[in-house]
Amino acid sequence: MKKKLLVISGSSGVGKGTVLKEVLKNRNDIKYSISCTTRKARQGEKHGEQYFFLSKEDFMDDVKKGNFLEWAEFSGNCYGTNKNFVEKTLNDGYHVILEIETDGAMQVKEKCPDCTMIFIAPPSIEELERRLRGRNTETEEAIQKRLNMVELELERSKNYDFIVVNDEVEKAAAKILEIIDA
Repeated sequence: MKKKLLVISGSSGVGKGTVLKEVLKNRNDIKYSISCTTRKARQGEKHGEQYFFLSKEDFMDDVKKGNFLEWAEFSGNCYGTNKNFVEKTLNDGYHVILEIETDGAMQVKEKCPDCTMIFIAPPSIEELERRLRGRNTETEEAIQKRLNMVELELERSKNYDFIVVNDEVEKAAAKILEIIDA
């Protein structure tokens, strides 16, 4: 079976990371692509595990060299996917999951039209706001900025192959595994 490049997006706080941990828990044929970012590491995050943390200068140098499959600036920070990692991992016989925002997803779709695009949606906007506030990692201004993006992201979700509502983590993960195995 041909291995798939899966592009997963969803609003900040929707639980993408939690759902993807559940997806990866019992599968050894799926690799998670670690993105590069210019944002500062949050408590407990390590370089090369959650993200590759780069300076803005190094990140922009990689952009100029064409080292990213996609990249975008979001909430004042840059995020990008190393294209060599993705190509090598697919060639090594693994499905690859990219967890990226909607601008980057559209870039990937343009370059890799056969990728599978999955949007993880919240059960409601109110639940999404509760989750964002519950993280206690951002200022009120940052939370409002993220909430203002939700309408645009939900509109862009119409360009995705699948929309999976994260009302229960296990159920959302099972749906993603069904999509991978289809």
